Amino acid sequence: MTSYFFKHFALAIIIIVFSNSQLSAQSGNTDNQYQKPLAQVIKEIEIRFGVTIKHSEAQVKDKIVKYADWRFRADLDKTLDNVLKPLDMKVNKEKDKVYKLKEYEYNRWEVQDGWDYLDVLGAKYNDKQSWEKRKAEIKPQLFEALLLSPLPAKPNSKPIITAKRVFDGYTVENIALEILPGVYVNGSLYKPIKYKGKIPLVLSPDGHWAQQRFRPDCQIRCATIAKMGAMAFSYDLFAWGESMLQFKYENHRKALAQTVQTLGGIRILDYFSSLKDTDTAKIGISGGSGAGSHSILMTAMDDRIKLSAPVVAMSSYFYGGCPCESGMPIHFCAGGTNNVELAAMAAPKPQLIVSDGGDWTAETPQHDFPYLQKMYGYYGLSNKVENVHLPEEKHDFGINKRIALYDFLIKNFQLDATKVKDKNGKYDESKVTIEPEKALYVFGDNGEKLPKNAIICFENLKKLFPNFKD
Repeated sequence: MTSYFFKHFALAIIIIVFSNSQLSAQSGNTDNQYQKPLAQVIKEIEIRFGVTIKHSEAQVKDKIVKYADWRFRADLDKTLDNVLKPLDMKVNKEKDKVYKLKEYEYNRWEVQDGWDYLDVLGAKYNDKQSWEKRKAEIKPQLFEALLLSPLPAKPNSKPIITAKRVFDGYTVENIALEILPGVYVNGSLYKPIKYKGKIPLVLSPDGHWAQQRFRPDCQIRCATIAKMGAMAFSYDLFAWGESMLQFKYENHRKALAQTVQTLGGIRILDYFSSLKDTDTAKIGISGGSGAGSHSILMTAMDDRIKLSAPVVAMSSYFYGGCPCESGMPIHFCAGGTNNVELAAMAAPKPQLIVSDGGDWTAETPQHDFPYLQKMYGYYGLSNKVENVHLPEEKHDFGINKRIALYDFLIKNFQLDATKVKDKNGKYDESKVTIEPEKALYVFGDNGEKLPKNAIICFENLKKLFPNFKD
């Protein structure tokens, strides 16, 4: 009798505990919410689906997955979404059954999501008149979003210009412009060795690649443009290149970077538009990667730019991976916009979109470029926007991308191709001199010529923008 009692008593306790655990699980009030360390969950995913998920210990340290076992599904992709998105993480597929753990990028949409949103934007206008009305709504709000309305007062200082170096068919001199009290933008000006009267200007902001504007491919591009008969001004983005004398590299990842480098572009236009050598009817801009986003924004905001060529940058489903591209709320202007609509604001000026198969421009020819053609069609000038797509190439400003730019400049700015082509009609970049990095500095080998009024550190910069909130 006693053993019978205890047996049924124990069974009752088990039933009660199990029932309570089920009720608790359903109500979400369990003490530990069935949590497991992310590292353990990843291991279980690998075993269950027969895959490898590459990651470092630091990526998973102290990360917990709540209701871990409840997040598994029959489908691998759905399981990964359920587990990783709440932790702001994702995986990229490297090859069959091999993945790599990454931080989730909310500014990188699914391709179809980007296309759908572009269609929503495109439904706001259907002819030149309605599009011009939309442009007039967006443009002033861009200045407001960047805290550049009104524009800050321009410092009354002269440019700092280094000695000129002479090379085969072109010259180089370094220039610093004060864009705010104690804040400088630095660059190198490439000019043809001989020219008469006014000549075109091509602004060449530098993108997110190592060695910044000191890279060989950047020097080659600007020198080749100069040899063909135009000025090319290669300049640093904020806290990039020589700007790091004033601000730390990590400051480039601050939202205010977008404001400062946009103001830098405006001040550069102020300076060159005032020179007697500049043909103000032929001012262009071409940058790659993050500088491509900068080129799109500058063209949308400043009518002095008459030609644009963003390289490996424009996308309806990617808003730029750096705060210098999307840190300020420019994409919330006029009820929301994106980089393709901003690129359309260049119409009807000549525009070249260079895309490739190895980044977020891989799908450009399918949807984004046809949208631009439609917008240019409102002006009867669909042929003024071009797309050179290089499906086998990756994210860089390599030779084929440079050739696309050269061809476009020759056609629209009437540059002299014979100065840079061999007897077979091919571009010859071999006669460009690649200078050592320090030769392109304005402020000396070790920054010893930095002006005494130069602002040092980001906190001092913020004081110039009292309405800026981190």
